[in-house]
Amino acid sequence: MIEHLDLGMVNWARAQFALTAMYHWLFVPLTLGITWIIAFYHTIYVTTGNEEWKRLTKFWMKLFGINFAIGVATGIIMEFEFGTNWSNYSWMVGDIFGAPLAIEGIFAFFLEATFFAVMFFGWNRVSKGFHLFSTWMVAVGSNLSAVWILVANAWMQYPVGQAFNPDTARFEMQNFFEVAFSPYAINKFTHATSSSMLMAAFFIISISSWYLLRGRHVLMAKRSIVVAASLGLIASVFTVFNGDESAYEIAQVQPMKLAAFEGLYEGQTNAGLVAIGLINRDKKVWDVQEPFIGFNLHIPGLLSLMANRSFGSFVPGMKDLVYGNAEHNILGAAQKMERGKKAVASLDAYKQAQKAGDAAAAATHLATFNEYKEFLGYGYLNKPEDAVPPVALSFNAFHVMVILGSLFPLIFFAYLYFSYKGTLTDKKWLLGVGTITYLLGMIASQAGWIVAEVGRQPWAIQDLLPVTIARTNLTAGTVQTTFFMFLALFTLLLIAEISIMVKQINIGPEEN
Repeated sequence: MIEHLDLGMVNWARAQFALTAMYHWLFVPLTLGITWIIAFYHTIYVTTGNEEWKRLTKFWMKLFGINFAIGVATGIIMEFEFGTNWSNYSWMVGDIFGAPLAIEGIFAFFLEATFFAVMFFGWNRVSKGFHLFSTWMVAVGSNLSAVWILVANAWMQYPVGQAFNPDTARFEMQNFFEVAFSPYAINKFTHATSSSMLMAAFFIISISSWYLLRGRHVLMAKRSIVVAASLGLIASVFTVFNGDESAYEIAQVQPMKLAAFEGLYEGQTNAGLVAIGLINRDKKVWDVQEPFIGFNLHIPGLLSLMANRSFGSFVPGMKDLVYGNAEHNILGAAQKMERGKKAVASLDAYKQAQKAGDAAAAATHLATFNEYKEFLGYGYLNKPEDAVPPVALSFNAFHVMVILGSLFPLIFFAYLYFSYKGTLTDKKWLLGVGTITYLLGMIASQAGWIVAEVGRQPWAIQDLLPVTIARTNLTAGTVQTTFFMFLALFTLLLIAEISIMVKQINIGPEEN
């Protein structure tokens, strides 16, 4: 299987899926976060009866609708790519991966879509109470849809509640609740949704700041900012603490990812966290080059605390995870490959014995397979170093995310402080920064997904199924053609959304 592998096809398929996912994620965070903020605006209107809050709610609702429509299109294409480019993956894990996606479809098309229509067209057609209820249900429905997508992704990173069936060569679900409520899934959902709330708050602040700089819709902008900044501050602080918990989970189940985004080649006791550093792109796990170029700043002991909740603990580096470390009882990829190849060979022998009707031989080979099956994925790697993800990209993405994420609570706090003082409109420097906060938030959000997905390479399913085996048997040229087709399509959709958004923002909310 490996001898005839078309790496060009695999790399283009990776690039196409990355392209689709990154374009899709341009729209999703805003959808997830702004629905909650709109629900708060709508609640204030119903509670106070103030028509200004109604105008404000309808305006942000309109922008949400534009974003929602474009996001759906990219999401549908991304789900189809599992079948077109990753058919082996779909075959091998369909029993597990299909369940969360099916549930997501039910929530998306039945719960969310039903109340979506009432939210948009129910003004003066249904009671205020039911209309408000519909707005809250859109927020609940959109986030419940996200739950199941994130559960599916978390399972790929931490495959629990499953068993491999040697007769069908498929992974089968054993415990749905273990899949749905794994610590990794819970952390991924809470981190994604809290960061989405942060993103939506910045979206509102960016547009409102632009209005204030031009002296337009001043009252609406100020009110929008106060609610958005309040929710954004809470979300940003929660995101920081939840990000720490996510890093701890990564250290437990994906130590190679942690080592990669920290540029940690050699394992260390009382390991420091890199605050500032320029990663050496030419450094390989087997050579003696320095990991960083020039100056780098580490915070002593913080990586050990983050990874193991203990100062002075040992954090394995990429070299330990590739070649093993007997002192710390770490089995490296090299040793796992030996066992994985035994699993692959015994699985093939089991199939042949079954075909030949040799029950005794089949039982022997099955017993050998069961002994080594947890290392099955490593049997398909060509060399131990293949277990190392792209280090420079993982490192840079992680540190961009952390640096920007650390600034966000300060920005929200500044907006709230000057709003409270009544001097926000005088702070032109802050309003100028505010107009680009949504862009900064988007960069941080995209960087987070790069860390999550690039950091787990070469695995489609962590330790069990390499990306090279998950592929569809297509030519590189076929995937390359569709890559550029999707690039053109997604770019046109993005341009269309930006154009419609800009036009609507220039029009502004309805005047009394």
